Amino acid sequence: MKNSNLVLFDSATRKKHVFLPTDHKRVTMYACGPTVYSYPHIGNYRSTVVFDQLFRVLRHKYGVDSVVYAHNHTDIDDKIIHASQETGEPIGVITAKYSAVYRDESHKLNVLPPTVVTMATDYVDRMISMVCELLEKGFAYVTEGHVLFAIEQFDGYGSFSGINREEMLAGARVEVASYKQNPADFVLWKPSKDDEPGWDSPWGRGRPGWHLECSAMIEHELGQTIDIHGGGQDLRFPHHENEIAQSSCAHGGAPLARYWMHNGFINMGTDKMSKSLGNIIIMHDLLREWHGEVLRFSLLSAQYRQPFDWTDGLLEQSKQQLDRFYRLLREAPDVPVSTPPQDVVVALHDDLNTPVAIAVLHALRDTAMQLTGSARIEAIASFRAAGELLGLFAEDPVKWFEAGRADDLAEGEIERLIAERNKAKKERDFATADRIRKHLSTNSVILEDSQTGTTWRRK
Repeated sequence: MKNSNLVLFDSATRKKHVFLPTDHKRVTMYACGPTVYSYPHIGNYRSTVVFDQLFRVLRHKYGVDSVVYAHNHTDIDDKIIHASQETGEPIGVITAKYSAVYRDESHKLNVLPPTVVTMATDYVDRMISMVCELLEKGFAYVTEGHVLFAIEQFDGYGSFSGINREEMLAGARVEVASYKQNPADFVLWKPSKDDEPGWDSPWGRGRPGWHLECSAMIEHELGQTIDIHGGGQDLRFPHHENEIAQSSCAHGGAPLARYWMHNGFINMGTDKMSKSLGNIIIMHDLLREWHGEVLRFSLLSAQYRQPFDWTDGLLEQSKQQLDRFYRLLREAPDVPVSTPPQDVVVALHDDLNTPVAIAVLHALRDTAMQLTGSARIEAIASFRAAGELLGLFAEDPVKWFEAGRADDLAEGEIERLIAERNKAKKERDFATADRIRKHLSTNSVILEDSQTGTTWRRK
């Protein structure tokens, strides 16, 4: 198979570039993970699935053992402290619970375990060392028990996100405080109250600022400069801007990452999903109603950089498409996986163009349906390989139907429903007729009306 170039959109340059790792035998990648204080929402998992998809593509291109993917869990944060104060539960209990929830739900979305999962509290000593280095080099200062990064000392501050000073101060995530030399200076270390978690440091008992953990963990696990750094669009500023500043200054100007990638937002109707609007949907609730693979398919249905609308219709459509795919796989459930076809690889190598890759899946299915014998089996094997590169088809195709997620309606039941629909149409009860058609469509039965009557076929 021709080895096509992998092209990625770099958020720093705002252009597509051919991806060229520093070392083909050790491709390094880091993506910001959850703050583990409550149930993660669907927006959190868009990032999880996007960078899992990239992880799969990189492993396919460079080899399973040649990609090192680190993913962090933030287990010390003001939100976690607040959750502990509200519930009375110890912080360690809260963070352990929701880290486990995140891992379990990720597994249900067919997310591969990252090479390294880092917990912030395991790297506090390294964070303190980085703060000391920044102070020694004149990029930080101590004031009222805080250590702050002085953005005026870093000429490139703001260039990554393209945000101006007025926008910085208007942002809800920039804390304006009297002890700052510049209102946009950000916290590297803060003092802890007696009833808050803290660590001993040269500046007193305290805890790290939010931005510091990623820089310290990346340096320790992956190196000073990594190939790819990823996260949600909302992290561009201030989180990633601040990571770049502190890492570059601590490492003599070395870039933190050679390529930056950010996934788009999920919209709920006309509004972006956000806690302030109260339109958050948590994965815990979605998994009660939908199979994890349906949710993954839905998240891959839009190109990762684009915002998209999350609706019940999207989920229904994703389920119907997976049902069609699993019907084909059920014909040869034990077929060995072959090499993914070039068309799906090319689509994914074009900045993870998952909508095109999914369209290729449909074309492969349609082709397989027209074949017979060994040619059909070979086509199914290729089809399965294409789906597995997308993180799909992890379920046994027989069990997929047995579990009741996509039960085929019996022919007698279909005929009975068609007769009921015809009767409703004759009586001009169009609401009932439409409801029956929709029910049959949900169960992958297509009706075709003509002058001679109604015929049906399975999708």
